[in-house]
Amino acid sequence: MDIIKQLEWRYATKSFNSEKLVSDQDINTLVEAFNLTATSYGLQPIKLVVVKDKALQETLVPLAFNQKQVGEASHVLVFCIKTVMDTAFVNAYFDRIKAIRNTPDDILNPFKTFLINDFNVKSQDEKERWATKQAYLALGNLMTVCALLKIDACPMEGFMPKEFDEALQLSPLGLQSVLIMPIGYRSETDFMAALKKVRQPIADSVIMK
Repeated sequence: MDIIKQLEWRYATKSFNSEKLVSDQDINTLVEAFNLTATSYGLQPIKLVVVKDKALQETLVPLAFNQKQVGEASHVLVFCIKTVMDTAFVNAYFDRIKAIRNTPDDILNPFKTFLINDFNVKSQDEKERWATKQAYLALGNLMTVCALLKIDACPMEGFMPKEFDEALQLSPLGLQSVLIMPIGYRSETDFMAALKKVRQPIADSVIMK
């Protein structure tokens, strides 16, 4: 597979073919890829909500400033951050390490203590900004995976997070939406698909030393 050709193929899709759906197998691949995304400290302060109910998608369209992709897409991926990042949150991570790797406590405890202390002194705003950065990592990862699977996508910051949270009932789950990405297959009428990419020359965007 030519990865560069696949990345050249992808673009921010403006119009989806609403009759063509992403298979369950490909959705499962995207879900696995999301879960494998690198996050700071490995803490995974993010969660993915996969919306495939068409009636629900339609209710989300006005909450995304009437961007029609939200209603047309096969699925809408909603990237969320956890709103509670406390000692229990950190402990749960180290419990997973111990269960999976059987790492002794004397090796884990110094790093665990550091993280607990670090999160205890951070403000809620600092924690949310940190977690949001991890959501961007996940979105970027899934954009690439979508390109490799020949699935079209349109990453979006333009939506009303509080209204999305209410529509998707995220607050009771301790979640807050920060990014969305409709996915599916481009419409033949989307003129954007045929346009050449506009990028700087590599010499202007990369410094080699």
